[in-house]
Amino acid sequence: VQLQASGGGLVQAGGSLRLSCTASGLPFSRPAITWFRQVPGKEREFAAAISWGADVAFYADSVKGRFTLSRDSVKNTVYLQMNSLKFEDTAVYFCAAGPILHRVPSGYNYWGQGTQVTVSS
Repeated sequence: VQLQASGGGLVQAGGSLRLSCTASGLPFSRPAITWFRQVPGKEREFAAAISWGADVAFYADSVKGRFTLSRDSVKNTVYLQMNSLKFEDTAVYFCAAGPILHRVPSGYNYWGQGTQVTVSS
């Protein structure tokens, strides 16, 4: 089982990044994918989620209108397009997968390794 998160980097405020989460070997088909983010000293927080089968996406209020989820079923990859980035978006971003969509970390058993997003002000 593997979740590969990638695409982080350093960007100026107002810029864009696209994160990718590629799943392989999961013991269930059409997984829900949730992106969480975490800064040092704080709990991991919900950012965005997509229900693969229902093709429904949810976003935290803090990213709504700026972040967009999409998926490539052939590549088993979910993308998080992040536009108009703000300094407060700086965090390590993790993707998680499960048969049911959750907005809390405790709902997931399968996690990617995290990718650092740094937004300079």
